[in-house]
Amino acid sequence: MANSPQAKKRARQNETRFAVNKARRSRIRTFLRKVEEAIASGDKEAATAALRACQPELMRGVSKGVFHKNTASRKMSRLAARVKALG
Repeated sequence: MANSPQAKKRARQNETRFAVNKARRSRIRTFLRKVEEAIASGDKEAATAALRACQPELMRGVSKGVFHKNTASRKMSRLAARVKALG
């Protein structure tokens, strides 16, 4: 358990960061799910639009430290390939 004032403050900060990062991850997963659903429905226009909306969200997650850069790039690349294959 945190005893010093510094450790107590760090514990509070960790809780706050955890909540913020969890919300960001959830938001990004929602965008990813929308792309997946559009791909599953076979609607290329909807899938392309969902992918365009998803890309800045993923990169925002990278800049905020929620995801690693390569992870986001890999996800975008795989989704883009699947959207392209719809046509």
